[in-house]
Amino acid sequence: MDDSTKQYADAGESLRRVTLPNGLRLQLVVKPDYHKTYAVFTTNFGAVDDQVRLQADAEPVVVPAGTAHFLEHKLFDKADYDAFDLFGASGASANAFTSATKTNYLFSTTRNVMHNVEILLDFVQDPYFTDATVAKEQGIIGQEIQMYDDDPGWRAYTSVLANLYPNHPLSQDIAGTVASISEITPDILRAMHAAFYHPTNMVLTVVGNFDADELIRVVADNQAGKAEVVAPQDRITHSDYDLSVVQPYSVKRMDIVRPKGYVGLKGATSIGEDAAGLRLELATRLFLELIFGDSGHTYADWYDTGVIDDTFGYEFTVGRGYNFALFSGDATDPNRMTNAIMQALHGFEDNPDVNADRLARLVKASLGKYFASLNSLETIANQLASRAFGTTNMFDYPAIMADMRLDEVVAAGRQLVNDDGVTILHMLPATEEEA
Repeated sequence: MDDSTKQYADAGESLRRVTLPNGLRLQLVVKPDYHKTYAVFTTNFGAVDDQVRLQADAEPVVVPAGTAHFLEHKLFDKADYDAFDLFGASGASANAFTSATKTNYLFSTTRNVMHNVEILLDFVQDPYFTDATVAKEQGIIGQEIQMYDDDPGWRAYTSVLANLYPNHPLSQDIAGTVASISEITPDILRAMHAAFYHPTNMVLTVVGNFDADELIRVVADNQAGKAEVVAPQDRITHSDYDLSVVQPYSVKRMDIVRPKGYVGLKGATSIGEDAAGLRLELATRLFLELIFGDSGHTYADWYDTGVIDDTFGYEFTVGRGYNFALFSGDATDPNRMTNAIMQALHGFEDNPDVNADRLARLVKASLGKYFASLNSLETIANQLASRAFGTTNMFDYPAIMADMRLDEVVAAGRQLVNDDGVTILHMLPATEEEA
């Protein structure tokens, strides 16, 4: 058993990492001044993993869209119990969520930590699927898909991704489609569980008030008879930095009152899960804040002149094999708003907000928000889980941010901004003609 602890002086935190004999890894942050404990059990399997080679030299198996999300739902349901009921009886609140690249199962509690950890491990690692239960879940998730299809914001978001990544699984909704989930069978679920829910492909993150040594013993005992150390089945890795496939413009119409505008910007450069990748990711986020942050002149001018309202926002998303920026908001004239975004991107090097003094203020503000976030057990655990399969984590942020230079932030902006990687989407009321 590998067991090590690292002190992060800049973050004021300590992270203990343990690897059990069967390959399961633990990330532990003890917070003795808190009453609560929060745990996340993460597998490196998500919506983009739509092909897997189940045996060496075998042809890849195509997995129906929505399988990772479907599997997340079904693992709570067992032959003679529901995992939610066990957590409730033990004083814990449980949940789960699926992203493009990972699936996470979690609980929070103020008591019975060790027992709840055992419940978490057991229900995730012990699959139970029948034709009847799968058919029932197909109906439930089908209704969920239809509900999201009626949500204008979600429809627009997924449409932007489809424009940016037409040949990549990101173009599919995480939940799949009614047609794709109808293809999911118990055999498919068992095969994906065996392939991706192996301990070597999973990490347990626990943050809060608990005895770390006791927890390690409990988990080690629980895992003693589960899965020898073998490599998980091979996924067919998807990477997409190809700008030539981007669809530059589209219009959607729905029953909305106020139009919406979106600009998507596809990254053409890989951002790894190592120190260099984290530095580039943080530099890119600072670049976007310099240009579009609500403390800057651009935001103020746009707001004062009615180009945007308080729904305007932006994000930068980095995943396994992809990254993109997204700008969005409601607007009386979405064409005016998206044109303004493009002009700001094109002319960012002449923007008076791009200067060392403002960068220094933004770094201080970002670090302030970062240290405030360390008061949240959920934030710490979820952030650690999100980077659990790389070589860096959220406790590395302060040291990187502290010496961030303007030239590398500008370089990150130059690397991101490329007209070939842009898509613009306007969502208009169903009865309104496009301007």
